[in-house]
Amino acid sequence: MNHLKHFCGLLIFFLSISISHVKAKVIVSNSRVMSYNIRYDNPQDGLLSWSHRKDGVLSLLHFHQPDILCVQEALDHQVKDLNKGLSKFEYVGVGRDDGKEKGEYAAIFYNKEKYKKIDQGHFWLSSTPEKASLGWDAACIRICSWVKLRDKISRKVLFVFNTHFDHVGTKAQQESAKLILKKVQSLTEDQKYPFVLTGDFNLNPNHKPIQLLSKKMDDSKLVSRTKPYGPDGTFTGFNFNHKLDSRIDYIFVREEMIVKRYAVLSDSKNQNYYSDHLPVMVDIKY
Repeated sequence: MNHLKHFCGLLIFFLSISISHVKAKVIVSNSRVMSYNIRYDNPQDGLLSWSHRKDGVLSLLHFHQPDILCVQEALDHQVKDLNKGLSKFEYVGVGRDDGKEKGEYAAIFYNKEKYKKIDQGHFWLSSTPEKASLGWDAACIRICSWVKLRDKISRKVLFVFNTHFDHVGTKAQQESAKLILKKVQSLTEDQKYPFVLTGDFNLNPNHKPIQLLSKKMDDSKLVSRTKPYGPDGTFTGFNFNHKLDSRIDYIFVREEMIVKRYAVLSDSKNQNYYSDHLPVMVDIKY
């Protein structure tokens, strides 16, 4: 009888370990995140204006199938075009000029079949982030949009932040980095939750604001488990022969998150890029 009790005890012990191991596997989430400056719809772009590019942008998105898409420079009608073309997606974001529909969006699209939105918001890159305002020495009003998502299967929470730094104001760039760090820290409850920060930062890796961000979070390219794919640079200027050495678009992640793959996608058609920036894409596990 004692032998039987001992055997049953061991069996229960090993079964509990196996069940715990299965549960640990179930709660892991995998996400494909893309950051893409799609270039605002400028009529002066002629054959490179949005009406000539939007089908190509949508084709790229349908092929690479991101779970989360963060776009910069999108005007209201461009956001609506993407929303119409991405039937499985919903988005958060507002026009930066008035907090409604005026000006460029830093919109975040997410696969509604995979994620449930828990919360959302936005703040301006200025000393008065709660309202539409020009920050410091910036040339343009700048905004950061964010969303808190829950994976419907794993139940894991992920914060996504998307922004576009000013291209002129050096003080604005530095202060914007500080503000975003403060907001990320606050919203994620001292980085309790996994997060990604995407955007067009208009800065190369050696600039101080990028270095500041890199001290508090991981540059996904530098921590990718596999060798980064594609060119180093992300800005094309629509020039197919442009030397792709200007890296100004980034995806940052919370430290210790796993970046399985990193890529800069140089997709094109008939030697024409779909934007003056290339999209950055990562596969992450958290």
